[in-house]
Amino acid sequence: MLSDINSPLDIKSLSYHELNSLASEIRRFIVEVVSKTGGHLAPNLGAVELTLAIHKVFNTPKDRIIWDVGHQSYTHKIITGRREKFHTLRQYKGISGFPRREESEYDVFGTGHSSTSISAGLGIACARDLKNEDFEVICVIGDGAMTAGMAYEGINQTGFLKKKLIVILNDNHMSISENVGGMSRYLLKISTAPIYNELKKDVWELLGRLPPSLSERARLAARKLREGVKNLMIPTILFEELGLRYIGPFDGHNIPMLVEAFESAKELEEPVLIHVLTEKGRGYEPARNNLPLFHGLGPFDIESGKVKKKDGPPTYMDVFGKTLCKIGEKNDKIVAITAAMPEGTGLCYFRERFKERFFDVGIAEQHAVTFASGMAIEGYVPVCAIYSTFLQRGFDQVIHDVALQNIPVVFCLDRAGLVGEDGPTHHGAFDISYLRIIPNMIVMSPKDENELVDMLAVAIDYRKGPIAIRYPRARGTGSTTKPTKIHIGKGEILRDGKDGFVLAIGSMVYPSIEASDILKKKGFDVGVFNARFAKPLDGDTIIEIAQKTKNIITCEENALSGGFGSAVAEFLIDKQIRVNLLRLGIPDKFIEHGARDILLKKIGLTGEGIAKKAEQFLKDIRR
Repeated sequence: MLSDINSPLDIKSLSYHELNSLASEIRRFIVEVVSKTGGHLAPNLGAVELTLAIHKVFNTPKDRIIWDVGHQSYTHKIITGRREKFHTLRQYKGISGFPRREESEYDVFGTGHSSTSISAGLGIACARDLKNEDFEVICVIGDGAMTAGMAYEGINQTGFLKKKLIVILNDNHMSISENVGGMSRYLLKISTAPIYNELKKDVWELLGRLPPSLSERARLAARKLREGVKNLMIPTILFEELGLRYIGPFDGHNIPMLVEAFESAKELEEPVLIHVLTEKGRGYEPARNNLPLFHGLGPFDIESGKVKKKDGPPTYMDVFGKTLCKIGEKNDKIVAITAAMPEGTGLCYFRERFKERFFDVGIAEQHAVTFASGMAIEGYVPVCAIYSTFLQRGFDQVIHDVALQNIPVVFCLDRAGLVGEDGPTHHGAFDISYLRIIPNMIVMSPKDENELVDMLAVAIDYRKGPIAIRYPRARGTGSTTKPTKIHIGKGEILRDGKDGFVLAIGSMVYPSIEASDILKKKGFDVGVFNARFAKPLDGDTIIEIAQKTKNIITCEENALSGGFGSAVAEFLIDKQIRVNLLRLGIPDKFIEHGARDILLKKIGLTGEGIAKKAEQFLKDIRR
C-alpha cells in the first residue's frame, strides 16, 4: 500500500482499516531504513497513526503543520512525496532528519531544537488573520518539549489573543530519557483519568436525546456542570485557565478517535489543546525495551536490536562521563547537571554512581545554567554538561547569571564542531565565538581524550570563575600520553618550524600535525602549536612564534567569524605585530548534514585539506 502513497491526498479516501494497515507498513519501512542510516527511531514509531490522522483531516500544505523538536516527522516526510528518497535519510546530499523548509512545501517551519512550535504557530495564525485568509494552524508538540519554558510563553500569548490555533500534545512521557519535573507529573495525572472523557461523552449523548426545545438549555447547564466536575476529576485547569480549550486525553494510536477529535477542533473558533497519548517505540520491541538508546542511534541489526559499533578508542563523551565519576569519588562537592541528556552527555555514569548529586532539569537549558549558578554560590562544584548547540539557548543566563557575577560553574560542551548526520540545527559551530566574548569566561579545548581528562581536572579545581571545555562528537585518537598538569592559558609547541606555524585548537591539532607531515614532503618546514585555550590565549608563545616566522595559520572546528583565529588576529593587531595570517575553520554558512568525516573534508578541515591551503598560502608569500 505504501508504494501508492505519494501525497497526503492519497490517504484521504482510505478506510480506517486501510490506514491501520498502512501504519504497520510505515513502521516496518522506518525500522528498515533507520537500521541502515541511523536516526531518531523510537519517537517516530510512536507518531505514525497520529500523523496519518492529521493528514487525513487537514488539507496540507494549505493547512500548516509545525512539528516541534522535529524528530517526530518521519511519517510526515514519507507521505508528503519523499518516500523514494527516504533511504537517503540523514546522509550527505540526502533528506534531513528534521523538517526543513528548503526540502518541501509541507515543511512549514524548520525545527531541531525544542519547544518552538506554539510560538511559530501563533505567529502564522496572527499573520493569517491579518491577511483575512482561511487555513488551520496545527502545532504538534511533545516528546519532552513541554518541559521547556518557551512552550508556555507561546501558550500564554495564545490564550490571551484567543487566535484559532490547534495544539496537539503528543504525550509519550519521554524526551530522550524519562521526562522529569512537575509538568510531567501533571500530564501523567491527566492521562490516567480517562473516566472523565467517558462520562462527558455519555452525558452529551444523553442530553442530545432530549426534545430540541430542552436540549440546548440542558446543554448550556451541563457545560457549566461539566467544568466543575472536570476540575474535580481531572486536573486540566492549567491549560484552560491560560485560555486554551482542553480536549483529551485520547489514544494516539486510535485513528478513528483522533480523526473525530481533530474534526471537532476544526469547528472551534478558539485555541484548543488536544492531549494525545502515544507509545514511544511502538511496533518494534527492542526500541520499546530501551527507549533512551533508540531515541536516536546509529545503524543497528533489526533482528537483535544491537547497535553496530565500530571498534576503536573511547568516545569523548564516555571519557568525560567516566572521568567525572572518578573525580566525584574523591570530591563530594561535585554535582552533575544535564538538560534531558544523561545518556547523550555521558552523565548517565554519574547518575548511576551518585544519584543524589545528579540533576536532570529537563529540556530547559536556561534553567540549567542559572540552577548551576545557585549551587555554586553554596559551595558546590556544578559540572553542567550541555551540547554546544543547546547551550546557545542559555546564552543570556551564561552572561548575567554566571559570568557577570563571576560564579565558578564548569560548562562541558559535547558535540562541539560538526556533529554529522543531525545537521545544521545540531552542529556546535559557534561556541568559541559566543563564549570568548564574555568577560571572566575561560574557554579551552583538548587535542585528544587524555587532554580532556587533564582539562576536566583543571576546570574542577579552578574556583575563580566560570570555565568551559568544548570537545567533539567523535572517538578519541587512541592517545597514550600520561596525565599532564595544564596551566590556565598555556599551550604547547608540538613541532617547530621555520617556514610557518599552524596554531591549532582542539580537534584540529592532529590534522594539523598530519598537514605538517604532508608539507614537509613538499619542502615546507611548518611547526604546530596546540593552543589549548581560546581564552585566555597563550600570548607569550604566540609572540615567540610570530617573531620566529611571519607566516601563521590558525585552525579550528568552529565558525571563522569571531572564533579562535579571530582571537589570534585581534591579539596580534593589539600588540602591533605584523604577520601573514591564514585562518582556517568553518565558513560563514550553515553546514548541511552528512557523516562528519565527509563534512570536514568538504570544508578543508582534514590533514590533506589543511596542507593544501597552507601550501598555496606559503607559495603566494614566496612570490
